[in-house]
Amino acid sequence: MYGLVVRFTLTENGASGFDQLVKELVPSIQRGEPGTIVYATHTVEGQPNLRIFYELYRDREAFDEHERQDHTRRFLAEREQFLAGPADVDFVTLQTAAGIAAVSEEPA
Repeated sequence: MYGLVVRFTLTENGASGFDQLVKELVPSIQRGEPGTIVYATHTVEGQPNLRIFYELYRDREAFDEHERQDHTRRFLAEREQFLAGPADVDFVTLQTAAGIAAVSEEPA
């Protein structure tokens, strides 16, 4: 599996626009990206201008396919107007998990 954690710091007035953009993005991911296992977006308690995304893909190829989608490219382009600076991205490799065991096991 292939994943990433992304931290977005939003401009003072950027939260509602950013959140709307995410709201429009997620259904397209659900409908058209079978290799996307988790695409979770989070607000942060006490930090109204911070958003954290956790994304988990079947493999690097599924992530690359996600990046090629029109809906993702639109999000990547339009999000910039709401950001106070560059996104902070950490690429991660799943080691253990609860709740997604069926997809986290290596094929037999």
